[in-house]
Amino acid sequence: MSQKINKILIANRGEIAVRVIRACRDLGIKSVAVFSECDATAYHVRVADEAYPIGPSPSKESYLVHDKIIDAARKSGADAIHPGYGFLSENAEFAQRCQDEGIIFIGPKSKTIALLGDKLQARAAALEAGLPVVPGATIEQDNVDKAIEEAEKVGYPILIKAAAGGGGKGMRVVENRDQFAEGLQRAASEAQSAFGDGRVFIERFLKRPRHIEIQILCDQHGNYLHLGERECSIQRRHQKVIEESPSPVMTPELRERMGTAAVNIARQTDYIGAGTVEFMVSQDLEFFFLEVNTRLQVEHPVTEMVTGLDLVQEQIAIAENRPLSLKQEDIAFSGHAVECRIYAEDPQNGFVPSTGTLRNYRLPAGPGVRVDSGVVIFNDIPIFYDPMIAKLVTWGEDRDQAIRRMQRALREYRVSGLETTIGFHQVVLDNEKFRAGDISTSFLAEEYPDNNYSQFSERLAESAAIAAALDKFTNERKIADINGGTNSPSKWKVTHRKAGLRNYGGTF
Repeated sequence: MSQKINKILIANRGEIAVRVIRACRDLGIKSVAVFSECDATAYHVRVADEAYPIGPSPSKESYLVHDKIIDAARKSGADAIHPGYGFLSENAEFAQRCQDEGIIFIGPKSKTIALLGDKLQARAAALEAGLPVVPGATIEQDNVDKAIEEAEKVGYPILIKAAAGGGGKGMRVVENRDQFAEGLQRAASEAQSAFGDGRVFIERFLKRPRHIEIQILCDQHGNYLHLGERECSIQRRHQKVIEESPSPVMTPELRERMGTAAVNIARQTDYIGAGTVEFMVSQDLEFFFLEVNTRLQVEHPVTEMVTGLDLVQEQIAIAENRPLSLKQEDIAFSGHAVECRIYAEDPQNGFVPSTGTLRNYRLPAGPGVRVDSGVVIFNDIPIFYDPMIAKLVTWGEDRDQAIRRMQRALREYRVSGLETTIGFHQVVLDNEKFRAGDISTSFLAEEYPDNNYSQFSERLAESAAIAAALDKFTNERKIADINGGTNSPSKWKVTHRKAGLRNYGGTF
């Protein structure tokens, strides 16, 4: 029996919170935001129907505290919680807590999250479901000699991976026996620090593979389907930076086999909701199971652009216990989509996070352009969270048009007050190998060793020059305002600027 959701609390911040709030508004559902101290005037707080403070700026004292999120849901009368991605989105304990409190958790069951969140259990489930996996082994971490024996059976190069968590943390590539002991120690230490769980296992390291993932939707009535693939091979330190759909190497036959494999592990694990099954694909197009992300992915917009579906609305419908409205044969793909993650980072300084205030912020527009942004002009970018400020997505009738539209959109994107990765994306999209689809997870390391983008610095310098010009213009306007010049704004504008644009989502 379906259960109508009337109000959703979004246990997140930034662009994903704004994205979910917009889906709620389209469905006529009330939205509730939560915010830490440094997010009091954040954009997601302004656009939500209600907002509740949840504590100090560090996420471990606010966005990660179960009691504070549940308390805000109780105070607001929310009957469901959407976790977005990151924070509590793959926290089995929190999902169970929601169920115990009688609040709908918009995501998989707690037991499914726990199972798939453990890489060793997920690998076992994949094998039971008949999925191909990369040759590997569990190891005895306190017996290095025995672990080395297992590594030699698997064959070098070896990838040491954390059993819990993901995002590239707790991962080390070991080229030979001499490097193994140190690599094991480093991977286990990083896994313990990041996830509170130092267990690791080993897999054969595939050279120049592609990272391709399959989007799945599964309801509570035994219906499962996939929405095709996303190519996520452009990565920096195991973190995706550019995604697209479809993959340049995909064939209908390979898509069918990978889609079937994704659905099979979903059935095996009693999956409910939206999720992503990730695979590594070798140069000869063999694919191997990697992991399942039990949440909405950062890159979900490229799937939405080529299928015409709203994945957040689909998540909500599934949480309301409604059956999927589509069957596999109803899924049609149209055109090509590309996504660039725009980070507040400095590409010419090791991609260190760049904090500050957005003095100018103008989004690109035009045919085939979508921007999922969590900030507006005069927003501060704090040090406490992931520095992604927006996702820039373009659609075209084919890959070439989608890329050309992305190049146009990147040139139109205007940000000043801090460093961004806009110029970096322009460099990559100009790369002939990228344009030809000749990519792999080692693309950036091979094309730009040691993060050396200086030889292609024209694009980066162009973005920096534009940002500097915008800063100069803004400062001159501020001086004119202070001196009461002809360009001085009205008292209304000055008052609201001083108020931090608390209730205004646009620009002056």
